[in-house]
Amino acid sequence: MQEFSEFESLLCRPSSEKNLEFQRHGRLKHIIAASQLTPPLLDKLCRSAELIRRMNRHPDGNRRLRGLLAHKRAMLYFTQPSTRTFLSFMAACQILGIACNEVRDPKTSSEVKRESKMDSIRMFSSYFDVIIMRSQIADFAECCAYLMNDLERQERRSVPIINAGAGSDEHPTQALLDMYTIIRTFDFDENSDSRPSRLNALRQTYPGLTPGPSHKTYAFCGDIGRGRTVRSLATVLSQYEGVKLVFVSPQHEVLVMDDELRQRLKASGAEVHEFNSLDAELGGSSLLGQIDCLYMTRIQREHNSSDTEREISEIDLEPFRLSVERVGKLKQYTPIMHPFPRDCVVGEIPTEIDSDPRAMYFRQARNGMWARAALLVHLFDEADSLYFAYSDVNRSRV
Repeated sequence: MQEFSEFESLLCRPSSEKNLEFQRHGRLKHIIAASQLTPPLLDKLCRSAELIRRMNRHPDGNRRLRGLLAHKRAMLYFTQPSTRTFLSFMAACQILGIACNEVRDPKTSSEVKRESKMDSIRMFSSYFDVIIMRSQIADFAECCAYLMNDLERQERRSVPIINAGAGSDEHPTQALLDMYTIIRTFDFDENSDSRPSRLNALRQTYPGLTPGPSHKTYAFCGDIGRGRTVRSLATVLSQYEGVKLVFVSPQHEVLVMDDELRQRLKASGAEVHEFNSLDAELGGSSLLGQIDCLYMTRIQREHNSSDTEREISEIDLEPFRLSVERVGKLKQYTPIMHPFPRDCVVGEIPTEIDSDPRAMYFRQARNGMWARAALLVHLFDEADSLYFAYSDVNRSRV
């Protein structure tokens, strides 16, 4: 867009170079891309998310959390439709005592008076301490981060930018909550206060099973080409040792993985496989029986042209739907995940799967509150305050 032309040269750089500009003093300044979520940072964020989740169970912990960032204000600038991301960020802010305002329709803002998007963002930064934004424009959040950095260099007011979904390219905070779900699941209750470890029992059937995200096979099924949640999570997972990434999609040009993502994942060292059915075989045996984590997605029909809609309507989607029989082939511990919304017509995950203990998607959505609250604590450099508050609450309960 012409409005972002001054940032064009910055947008074309490698992610490793850009990510350096989105951090300050060893922590994130802005969260724009999933590639910023390194395993060490994820460990910190997930530990904070776990503390927040545990504190929120108890009245005193809840009270301490609400005081943690009560001096901060957040703008939720969501000009693309959203339910879970918007509400979980709103809930995360409320958990931490952050006051919120929102703009969800640009027709209610001064953009109808021909105010530029960048002027709107700078105006929001005058009133709020963080801008959480979701847009159908792919590079918008990144350009806003560059604008804030320019203001910072001029010693003017600058606030963190959180990319809550941009175009079809990035959804880093979804990757964060997905990783929190994966890390919690693959902890196998090792760090639980109340439940015995499942790991030793599971090793009777799966001798090589280890805790943590490494050395696992992750399968993504559905709209791979346009799934920004798939792109972001796969980018993060590719940083872990011994990971296999499997992509299952219909053979249509808009649904299969694009070459840019394919090459990026392979360059990271991850083992990448592509199939056109959940019933495929990998290495001579059932793919479903080898998966450690299954990530289902819907076909994103809202992006279809009339021609594409007609073409996709003629595709048999049965090989990309779960069934009780297919779920029965999964390992005992394999979490079934979905970023939501699921398609109630196509039924990529039918509701009879919801009662299966491996169905993790509603818990995954709830985890968004804790993970996004942890991100806000990190951005505002209050992790130490969180740990002190957690320790105080624990001492008071003993």
